[in-house]
Amino acid sequence: MNLIHLHLLLNHVPTVGTVIALGLFLVSLVGKSDDLKRASLAVFFGIALLSLPTYMTGNAAQAAIKGRQGVSEDLVETHRDAALPALVLMEITGLVAWLGLWQFRRISRPTRWNLSAVLLLSVVTLVLMARAADIGGDIRHPEIASGTVGSEWIKSASIASFVLGRPWVWPASETLHFIGLALLLGVVLVVNLRMLGIGKNLPFAALHRMLPLGILGFGINSMTGMLFFIATPGQYTQNVAFFWKIVLVMLAGVNLLYLTMFDEPWALGPGDDAPLTSKVIAASAIFLWVGVIYCGRMLPFIGNSF
Repeated sequence: MNLIHLHLLLNHVPTVGTVIALGLFLVSLVGKSDDLKRASLAVFFGIALLSLPTYMTGNAAQAAIKGRQGVSEDLVETHRDAALPALVLMEITGLVAWLGLWQFRRISRPTRWNLSAVLLLSVVTLVLMARAADIGGDIRHPEIASGTVGSEWIKSASIASFVLGRPWVWPASETLHFIGLALLLGVVLVVNLRMLGIGKNLPFAALHRMLPLGILGFGINSMTGMLFFIATPGQYTQNVAFFWKIVLVMLAGVNLLYLTMFDEPWALGPGDDAPLTSKVIAASAIFLWVGVIYCGRMLPFIGNSF
């Protein structure tokens, strides 16, 4: 399966997934169901993860249909520009939704501001997703197109020009990227090494409060990584190391839900040994994030990056 096929497989997931997550969330609010709240917040987080490869594979699809008869390049570019703010809002929604899951563990329920933020962000995200999807449908079905190509308020080309045209932007973004990575990996190691038996005198619940720092690092990495990708998409979409990096990030994100939603880690008090399942999850988390770092470092040496 190439990246074009992958984009065709994924391109409806963010929009449809957001509809499903928002529907579950609204039902949970009306029915005051904590279980449905958890489920909907987890779905929001999952859709945020899947939105990353959906957007990135879109660049490969754009390159593949460029110059084809009957395909409007202006419409393709507008679709790409429309997808960018939708992606940003989806990532923010996913992070805020995860924070709600974290609050379920820390204080037994999400705060009112968190639920309000998830509701507002998800509605705005759905509107932006639907607009991007509508424009995308016009690309291959010109018979339903309005005939005019609008202009988006955020343009990918302008962001690329900003990143590449100013000598300080890329180094500054790299610095932030490594700071985010340090936060993320530090929390991953501390929390998962505890489950592997190191620092057994510490209860897991005490370490759990560090997870938002890891999510903050993940958010920093996501945003700076998107700047790199938008600036020079071609050097990433054709690089096998980048493909595997994104796959590992997706798996690591799913792995994170175990620490947030499942009860086994929370049963660990001072001196307790984690069950085998928790140890396997912990070892896999460390392996996945080390793999992400390795693939990132291999970008200059595999494929055509840099």
